[in-house]
Amino acid sequence: MTLSKRFGIFLMAGIIGAFALELGERYSIPGVHGLISSAEAIVGRPLTPVSVAGVARRTTRRRVVATSIYVATLPPACTTVVIEGITVQQCGGKYYQASGTQYVVVNVE
Repeated sequence: MTLSKRFGIFLMAGIIGAFALELGERYSIPGVHGLISSAEAIVGRPLTPVSVAGVARRTTRRRVVATSIYVATLPPACTTVVIEGITVQQCGGKYYQASGTQYVVVNVE
């Protein structure tokens, strides 16, 4: 048997073996693992590149727009949030930004 025939047989056996491994993984045969791992991203989840939430997160920016409404004290149970580098207090569904000794109501768009 010539060297090229041996190489051809070895190459063909390797291709058939790889194909069998991939088929075994595709059909979920226990104990058979393929050469190419499957992707873990699920389209539609928030952090995948083609999901609606992922696209919206990359294409829209939130901005803080001050109103003319001022309050002296904040409502209870507020949390500090940073939006586009601006620190605001979130109290329920409203946002407040410190302005001297008062707080101005802001809209987050």
